[in-house]
Amino acid sequence: MSTPTAIEPAAERAPIPVASPRELLPYWIFAGIVLMFAIYFVGAEEGATAVFSGSGVHELVHDARHLLGFPCH
Repeated sequence: MSTPTAIEPAAERAPIPVASPRELLPYWIFAGIVLMFAIYFVGAEEGATAVFSGSGVHELVHDARHLLGFPCH
């Protein structure tokens, strides 16, 4: 049995996992869809294009609208 050293040789280290773009594509598509919904709710959820009646969603994202530069009132 050998004594442990502070620095392990490169041969004993675990390999770094590498993901190809093809493996990551479903995650990027999902993230894009989620971001599109977020932008819709922050920027367009009011008036004629509203999915939900009332102003609940508008009030929930009101400060984000101003932060992102969407006109509000």
